[in-house]
Amino acid sequence: MMRHVSTATAAALLLALCAGSAAAQEQGDQVFKRSCAVCHTTEARKNKIGPSLAGIVGRKAGSVERFSYSDANRKSGITWDAATLDKYLTDPRNFMPGTKMVFIGLKKPEDRQAVIDWLAQQK
Repeated sequence: MMRHVSTATAAALLLALCAGSAAAQEQGDQVFKRSCAVCHTTEARKNKIGPSLAGIVGRKAGSVERFSYSDANRKSGITWDAATLDKYLTDPRNFMPGTKMVFIGLKKPEDRQAVIDWLAQQK
């Protein structure tokens, strides 16, 4: 038996999903600004102390043009996805010994998830 949802209920559900998504994106943006933006940007083809993180999800590690990566990063064979980013952002030096990244990591899982989800939207 199929149940029909009223237009008002469907609209309310959609609004709640969008509001939740907006809040999650805001959290990711805040984590990025607080923890990453000193060294990284999400502007394509613009590197700072660290490489641009525009399009990082799905990108091969060590592949941003005009950035001098460590051998560890360049030769890692990693393609960044949510799982590898989560491990890296937990403890970069333990995950990738020899990385140039001087960052102790994001210890809170919710911060890592928020910034990973936010980065996935930065093309």
